[in-house]
Amino acid sequence: MIEVYTDGASSGDPGISGAGIYIKAAGQTYEYSIPLGKMSNHEAEFLAIVNALEICLIQFPDEILSFRSDSKLAVDTIEKDFTKNERFLPLLEKIRAASDDFPYFFIKWIPEKQNGQADKLARKAIQSQK
Repeated sequence: MIEVYTDGASSGDPGISGAGIYIKAAGQTYEYSIPLGKMSNHEAEFLAIVNALEICLIQFPDEILSFRSDSKLAVDTIEKDFTKNERFLPLLEKIRAASDDFPYFFIKWIPEKQNGQADKLARKAIQSQK
């Protein structure tokens, strides 16, 4: 099973944003810091998950994925597979499509203090754009 920690961050809301992805797999760790441009913090949270799924498709195809995020909004939206928000709907659809490529995809909410590495990587992505 692959453990994937994701975080999105924005400097302002909306503002310059970044995604942080921290992956634990087979005793190794992988870190990704992805600049996202200008968007809301919530959009950055969803895009961090989208990007992490894309990375896993290349690096860990056919693996069981266990995602963790400190965004209650993103986790609840994905778990319920529903949103009324027109900005989040295309992102939810991307997550649906990408997660279908894996035998199992789980996502759970974790407190911010347990997501420090992904947060650090998201903030690094913001700094790279300033």
